[in-house]
Parts: sequence; C-alpha cells; structure tokens
Amino acid sequence: MATIKLTTEGFKEKFFDYTKTQEWEYNGENPAIIDFYADWCGPCKMVAPILEELSGEYAGKVDIYKCDTEVEQELSSVFGIRSIPSMLFVPLGAQPMMQAGALPKEALDEIINKELLKVTA
Repeated sequence: MATIKLTTEGFKEKFFDYTKTQEWEYNGENPAIIDFYADWCGPCKMVAPILEELSGEYAGKVDIYKCDTEVEQELSSVFGIRSIPSMLFVPLGAQPMMQAGALPKEALDEIINKELLKVTA
C-alpha cells in the first residue's frame, strides 16, 4: 500500500469539515498520519521513503496521507503549518497531535504503536 495524496476537499470529507463545525470529529476506519510536505523540501524527501515503507508495514491498520503545502495552502493554514515536514497523527476517538520535523523510522514506529494503535509493551 502506498501513501495517499490528500487535498483540502478530501480532508473535509474524510477527516473534519472545519468550515461547518469547530468540534474535531474523525470518521475514518483506521488511525491516520498526514504528512505536510513540499517537493522542494530536503527533509521531506528524506522522510518520504520511510512513510512509504510504513504504509506497507501498517497496511489495513494505519492510513498514511501526504498533503502538498504548496498546493493545499488553505489546509496548511488551518493547521498553522510553519515548518515542514510536519505530521498530524490522528488516533481514533481522540484529538490529533502535530509534530514538526523529519522523524526517524524508529520514532514514527513508536508513535504509531503507542499513540495510534495503543500497543502496550
């Protein structure tokens, strides 16, 4: 499974229509990660293959989306994206969490297991 391209309209349909309500409500079947990136961003290019790899490892368990901040400026401004890459971690039944910076695979694995899938050791 590959990462999924996310548009502003797609976000409103799949995640949360911020034009209609202030209350966060994610209706997806799986927890999700949204990677806010730009094609010219060096750290974004370093994280991209890691996210592709994770999308295969967690296929059917976690959905991984990519949002181009240059194209989807409205959505980027809604989340106040000031540095990229920035990732929005979206658990089921809880508030999303934003993390800026290029995270290594080990850190992403840990967040996925502890925050999104709630796996305890």
